[in-house]
Amino acid sequence: MNKMTPFKNLHSREYRVHQKEVRSVAWNFTGTKLASGSEDLTARVWHIEPHGNMSQRNFVDLKGHKESVEQLCWDPKHADLVATASVDKTVRLWDDRTGKCARLVKLSGPNINIAYKPDGEHIAVVNTNNELTILDVRGFKPIHKKKFNCEVNEIAWNITSDILFVTTGKDDKGDEKGIVQVLSYPSLQPLDNLTAHTAGCNCIAIDPCGRYVAVGSADSLVSLWDISEMLCVRTFTNIESAVRTVSFNQSGEYLASGSIDCFIDIANVQTGRTVHQIPCGPAVNSVDWNPTSNLLAYAGDDNIKGIVRVFGFTSAG
Repeated sequence: MNKMTPFKNLHSREYRVHQKEVRSVAWNFTGTKLASGSEDLTARVWHIEPHGNMSQRNFVDLKGHKESVEQLCWDPKHADLVATASVDKTVRLWDDRTGKCARLVKLSGPNINIAYKPDGEHIAVVNTNNELTILDVRGFKPIHKKKFNCEVNEIAWNITSDILFVTTGKDDKGDEKGIVQVLSYPSLQPLDNLTAHTAGCNCIAIDPCGRYVAVGSADSLVSLWDISEMLCVRTFTNIESAVRTVSFNQSGEYLASGSIDCFIDIANVQTGRTVHQIPCGPAVNSVDWNPTSNLLAYAGDDNIKGIVRVFGFTSAG
């Protein structure tokens, strides 16, 4: 395969996994399971067979939420535990081996984003009340809370867990400043404000090697920041509308970005140039690279609701 176009001859496969729009997709840390959360009030976990195939029969449904499952994330140390954040104000921890909810906590507002601390000890959650809550996983109770005077969209820890990045939108006056707030952890004290974009910052991803943080914005740009220097080193201009979701592949060499454009952009991190575009539906809500291979899961608004697609196969299947 031509090294300049490593994705040229690869294909996507699609799976009807939900009854309504899929809001989030995420792989577990071993790359053997794929989870999806949906407006149909459920999450589903698929067990991945050798060569990346997903059996139509080998799955478990996680049922219990009363409203849309907006986001989910896997425990970075336990391949069977997945946490879900819902509009019903609850966060739930599930064991996919049983399909049962192992832990539950109700927070102050509809939850929109969730992230595990890299050591698996804490979970960060943000809601539409612009409140950040840190949960202790063992007791599944809040141990820190922080209220913001602006919209809070997504959160991410650096790989050493001493910095928490928070993407923000409109402030309390209705102005969009394109700020990423950088907080010390666990104190949650401000370290820096990155003026990243000219419009709200929607999404964020950490390079698996720990070098960079990527920020997607409503201004249609993705910025790449050197974490050690807190400096912007590159801007990706390949998307034409508000960027909704970003994800690095397992080597940190490529960055996938999704928006309301009819494609997902895959760019070389070092050059910023597009190496491939995946045709897709009218809008993408979530993209996530498999941590052990170049399989990219994605989902979003679709004419046929409830579809999850996985790109990276040598045949359409």
